[in-house]
Amino acid sequence: MPPLIIAAAQSSSIAGDLAGNIARHQRFMKVAAEQGVQLLVFPELSLTGYERALAAELALAPDAAALQPLRDFAQEVGVTTVVGMPIRLSDTAPVLIGALVMGADGSLGVYSKQHLHLGEEVAFAPGYGGETLLVGADTIALAVCADFTHASHATAAAEQGADVYAAGVLITEKGYGPDTGLLKGYAQTHSMVVLMANHGDATGGWESAGRSAIWSANGSLVAAAPGTGDLIVIARRDVDGWSGQVVSVMEA
Repeated sequence: MPPLIIAAAQSSSIAGDLAGNIARHQRFMKVAAEQGVQLLVFPELSLTGYERALAAELALAPDAAALQPLRDFAQEVGVTTVVGMPIRLSDTAPVLIGALVMGADGSLGVYSKQHLHLGEEVAFAPGYGGETLLVGADTIALAVCADFTHASHATAAAEQGADVYAAGVLITEKGYGPDTGLLKGYAQTHSMVVLMANHGDATGGWESAGRSAIWSANGSLVAAAPGTGDLIVIARRDVDGWSGQVVSVMEA
């Protein structure tokens, strides 16, 4: 297999502060680029925080001008970056939980969360999923949090030929064991690498467990964050297989 470097951005979000969170994302992207990362995945709703009450006010079109600096930066540093954002697909459309793919080539892809957690329906509508993406020779399928709790979602990704199943999430300590058990199981069942990017700190009144992780296609753990905090969890594939690394992202 050709070389591949993917990473989970375990980032903290400032509630409702798009500009501040864009700056934070850029710090992560810069560090990722220095490590040769090709694909960087952020947590669910990373650009606003998991703020249900603010979602309607903060929701943007995927191609909104406010997000252009982040798209430009992804192209500048050469890292395809998946960010979390409440989105509307038109002015009158409902708010969706989006994962926006800002390509290293300047392209823009849109994924929207298909399966909502109980209670999310007060702020969001179910989304439509999205296309897989190519990073080098590898096919990446995206998921956002509760999507992966439906086995059919991971099965569909495998049927689409995905080599990597990448999920941006918000997982608390209580849910961490069961949820990571599912994700490891998908790696084993479908022979897919599985990446989980969790929040690095509390958001929206929920205490994140952190401990973002990446599993190889046989279910073995490649790398995991030791706890919470702003960290990048990196997995590298070369001729000898997979190796992992965790890198700190310091405040500017």
